[in-house]
Amino acid sequence: QVQMVESGGGLVQPGGSLRLSCAASGLRFSLYTMGWFRQVPGKEREFLAAKSYRDGRTSYVDSVRGRFTISRDNVNNTAYLQMNSLKPEDTGVYFCAASGRDRATNSYAYDYWGQGIQVTVSS
Repeated sequence: QVQMVESGGGLVQPGGSLRLSCAASGLRFSLYTMGWFRQVPGKEREFLAAKSYRDGRTSYVDSVRGRFTISRDNVNNTAYLQMNSLKPEDTGVYFCAASGRDRATNSYAYDYWGQGIQVTVSS
């Protein structure tokens, strides 16, 4: 059974930072692209960032480029999302996901999903 477990969320002030972690098990982690998504009430789940399993190339949505950094540790089977300069509009439920595709920026390309973790940016 595949498990994807997010951690590191919570409440942070605008301008602050958080690092989300995604611990994966039950799959060949090094052969899956890892991605992060965000969902807010009334909106579709939004792609944020991905890191390819094949060549390590990263992709970011424009709204987080320069503020968020995706990374992965293939020894510990963990993906990370470092979030800096957080804004209130970054509030939402964050999901990690794994895709068997080399390039994956759409939710339909992802095979496995975590349960999501709340991030709230507010003073």
